[in-house]
Amino acid sequence: MQSAFETAPATPAIPITFATKATWDAISAGLPEASRQFARASGFSAKPGAWLALPNAGGEIAQVLFALEDETAKFRDPFRTGQLPGLLPPGIYRFANVAAQQAHLATLAFALGCYRFGRYRESEPPEVKLVPPNGVDIADITRIADAATLARDLINTPSNDMGPEELAQAAQALAQRFDASLTCVVGEDLTRQNFPLIHAVGMASPRAPRLIDFTWGDPSHPKVTLVGKGVCFDTGGLDLKPSSSMLIMKKDMGGAANVLALAQMVMGAGLKVRLRVLIPAVENAVAGNAFRPLDIFTSRKGLTVEIGNTDAEGRLVLADALALADEETPELLIDLGTLTGAARVALGPDLPPFYTNDERLAEALSACARQENDPLWRLPLWPPYDSWLDSKVANINNAPSGGFAGSITCALFLQRFVETAKSWLHVDIFGWTPSAKPARPEGGECQAARAIYRLLSARYG
Repeated sequence: MQSAFETAPATPAIPITFATKATWDAISAGLPEASRQFARASGFSAKPGAWLALPNAGGEIAQVLFALEDETAKFRDPFRTGQLPGLLPPGIYRFANVAAQQAHLATLAFALGCYRFGRYRESEPPEVKLVPPNGVDIADITRIADAATLARDLINTPSNDMGPEELAQAAQALAQRFDASLTCVVGEDLTRQNFPLIHAVGMASPRAPRLIDFTWGDPSHPKVTLVGKGVCFDTGGLDLKPSSSMLIMKKDMGGAANVLALAQMVMGAGLKVRLRVLIPAVENAVAGNAFRPLDIFTSRKGLTVEIGNTDAEGRLVLADALALADEETPELLIDLGTLTGAARVALGPDLPPFYTNDERLAEALSACARQENDPLWRLPLWPPYDSWLDSKVANINNAPSGGFAGSITCALFLQRFVETAKSWLHVDIFGWTPSAKPARPEGGECQAARAIYRLLSARYG
């Protein structure tokens, strides 16, 4: 991603003055008379998201007015400044009056707002640059923005160009960049090396399933393992999705994309962890050899799993990967996946639920999510629902009948495969922005990774 920042401009940066309805009168009174009259004639009223370029005597831009929500507004979008790269004429700008406590998110939003997906159509990045505010850790913000670009690019790439092999290539490129060690278990080797659920989900596709596995960092440091769902396209299998539900299933590897983004942040920051990344990469296809409803497979952990629904495939591939991760007894085991429509029904696309039994971790993650404007909401691992996963013929069913508590029962299913990890966190992300918002263009999205990165930075920085 081209840098959104200019640290040593050759010419003075154009100031951006933030105004709200409450502060506009005072700001207007401080403007030169000609600028005040120009703003009045232009009808600028400090409505959130409104902007106005004020000219100087020579017709050049003297400053920009940009409106934010009032302090008393029911909702204030901390990423409002992410609109600016798509609004401003080419040039170098600076924030004239950003509050110190808002500078980090305002600057990050500007960087995230510069994103464009241009792989298949020429799309020039905005020709705007920002001189970072004083006191902002611009290296950290750049690291986060670059990782978000990686996640967005991977998710936005259509499945014909982003299958299990291509996802493995993206992981390989990242591993090489940071001198990490990567291995891949591919195709029939999955059954030979005891990853039967990953193989079952991916075996109907001509694109071989695989388990991507890379490690980085000092072996003496605390073990942190990240597991990401890498279903590169999900037809639903024999329990076929309707076309409307299949339309954006290229995003079903959003967990893997966000795990890679998080890993990039961790490695780029040099956090003192022994990092392991596991990505089961498959395509859930329809063919004569596809796994079927009521099939039973013995998982890596030894639990027999009855297939209640072939469209609940994400938890299957994660189960084998979590079982492998758990064998090392990591200090922190984290999985991300685009798993359930139930989570979207409950909380919508912008607010992923997370699950953990670690109260300290839950409290810290919630604080980091607020700090980074990367919203997360805790839902319970509710023990009474665990019995819903019971099977009459196997140890567990992957998709209990009935439509109740789908995200919770998915989390409870995954919990069955984690025993020795000191702490476990599961996040049911959407990985997609359905309609554009400031700093968040329509399409693939980096969700949960920024909040978790801030948590890991606080623990292992």
